[in-house]
Amino acid sequence: MKLISFRHLVIGLFMFAAAGMALALKPIHKIADSEPKIDLKALIPRTFGDWKVDESIVPLLPDPQTQAKLNKIYNQTLSRTYVNRQGDRIMLSIAYGGDQSDAMAVHKPEVCYPAQGFQILRNVNDTLATGVGSIPVKRLVAAQGQRNEPITYWMTVGDKVAASGWKWKIDQVKYGLTGKIPDGLLFRISSIQEDDASAYQIQDEFARELLKALSPDGRERIIGNPAPAS
Repeated sequence: MKLISFRHLVIGLFMFAAAGMALALKPIHKIADSEPKIDLKALIPRTFGDWKVDESIVPLLPDPQTQAKLNKIYNQTLSRTYVNRQGDRIMLSIAYGGDQSDAMAVHKPEVCYPAQGFQILRNVNDTLATGVGSIPVKRLVAAQGQRNEPITYWMTVGDKVAASGWKWKIDQVKYGLTGKIPDGLLFRISSIQEDDASAYQIQDEFARELLKALSPDGRERIIGNPAPAS
């Protein structure tokens, strides 16, 4: 009996210590609270390079159920359609959340597009050369009926860019071990076009022009601190 009691005591002490350690390591400091507040509408210019907002296009809003989920995840969202002199159109969607913990995980296109009735035909990892460094991105193709929509997107966790879910989780855990809760955003550009390769090329040009138009601080909010271009 004494041996069993001692064993239970050791187990109890271990569980108590583990609980205390978990509490001590639980992130409590939100990075967003110590940084200047982000304003997506002010940060993203309506005109830059060869692009301007297409005032004739009304952004398509998600269904109420999806919108309710987005409101729980993000503090701000921005949706615009841009057009250039050649008539190319890019749909831009940015969603920012000040708390990128598990409870506020980003709502990825792989999830929200099928929820809207789309089929994901392509889903690959790629790299985007931004002009100030390269960042990892996801390339998707979503289809619904005759609509073919190539998509490029990336996510940020604090000042890191993460295209894949596991990389997002690793970066989140790294912040958590320092007691910090990172902010983050999802940056998505897409276009309705049959030629996927051509669409991605135009999307990359759009992204580079936009990033070039931002201040260094504004650019950091969108792509973090990528490795310098070689």
